[in-house]
Amino acid sequence: MKGIPRAARVYIGCALAGAGACALPALRPGAPVPWVTVALLAALYALCELPARCPFLGRALGGSVPLGTGSFFPVLLTAALLLPPAAAVLTALPGSLLARVEEPPAGPRRVWRAAATGLAVWAAAVTAGALGGPAALGRGPDAPDLPYALLPAGAAALAFCLVLTALDGGIRATADGIPPRTAWRGLLGRALAPHAVHGLAGLMMAVLWRSTYGPVAALFVLLPMYISCWVFAQYHRERAAHQATIRALVQAVDIKDRYTRGHSERVGHASVLIARELGLAEDRLDVVRFAGILHDVGKLGVPTRVLRKDGPLTPEERRIIELHPEYGHEMVRGIGFLGEARAAILHHHERMDGSGYPYGLHGEQIPEFARVVAVADAFDAMTSTRSYSRARPVPTAVAELERCAGTHFDPRMVAALVRALDRHGWRPAVTADETATTDRVPTPRGADPAQTRSKERA
Repeated sequence: MKGIPRAARVYIGCALAGAGACALPALRPGAPVPWVTVALLAALYALCELPARCPFLGRALGGSVPLGTGSFFPVLLTAALLLPPAAAVLTALPGSLLARVEEPPAGPRRVWRAAATGLAVWAAAVTAGALGGPAALGRGPDAPDLPYALLPAGAAALAFCLVLTALDGGIRATADGIPPRTAWRGLLGRALAPHAVHGLAGLMMAVLWRSTYGPVAALFVLLPMYISCWVFAQYHRERAAHQATIRALVQAVDIKDRYTRGHSERVGHASVLIARELGLAEDRLDVVRFAGILHDVGKLGVPTRVLRKDGPLTPEERRIIELHPEYGHEMVRGIGFLGEARAAILHHHERMDGSGYPYGLHGEQIPEFARVVAVADAFDAMTSTRSYSRARPVPTAVAELERCAGTHFDPRMVAALVRALDRHGWRPAVTADETATTDRVPTPRGADPAQTRSKERA
């Protein structure tokens, strides 16, 4: 648990204790638990999640396997409809502990996943039981009570979704430091439709399980679920290809302009910090990060001698380097997944008072992402050491941004960055060839922040 915030450790511990309390009645001697059904469903769920963790199985199945827990929730919802609540919790544990973990630390993440999933299954089973779900499924030759059976199945899926999203929002707030007002935003909306589908699939599995055909027939429901997982895996492959495209473009810029190496990644990071404080939806955070990372891609069209010049730029050189937003926009115009990032690349040097470039836009005419990137860009330029300038301390850079808010920068974006820095801090890195100096020499307070960027114009 080392490295995990204390609040998150307490939160995970409480979830684990709650899941244990929910499962405890099934472990008492003499408890009426259908252990064969519990074992079969637990093994089935574990087998469904195992290929994503095992490279050999993943290759054997074509390399397109589910990337994490959630692909086979219908198995858990089947358990919620078939089993008592305490027994249903047990079916979630093996698969949750075996499922693939994308980021370290793996152990605490698996424990958290098992606890959260167990609590969600328990809530689903309690809800289904209260609405007579087990009786509505029928048994053997008795037909299920349709369409009434849809009610407990749908209610169980909704309870499962609500508990899981509520717990996920809490872990985001405690572990990732996301503001509570935004930690849950968008989670429920994105989860409702998938969980509704999972609920229907779970009902189909439960009905077939209780029928004369038995558990083997229920396995056929998993085939379309696996196909959906395959499609989901293709989406992740496409996303990985997008990331590789971004990295290649950034590396090309860094190679050409060695003085600003690492600048693009930090601007992307600062842009996300600002966007989160503004409460932007999660699906837009990737786009604003792309905008920050690629804002300088137009430098590939600027002569290297201009980018690497140590002295002041001449008026002609300044005009040349001021073309880089338009160059960048042309370069990424055909990359569809960038979305709003394309406008940010083109307009991140516009100013609120209309004195920027390339089109002299002002105020709300400037795209929102461009206003975000402008603040992130100026902040990193002022707090990074280059061969031609020393870094300013973070408080000095913040004071300069606040001084220029309303004229150069959107005050909302500046205020959001200040809040994010108070919450998360900032660790600027040396990006010039020098590595030994660590002192900070502030420039005069009255200086224009754009002048600190006259060399890189970014």
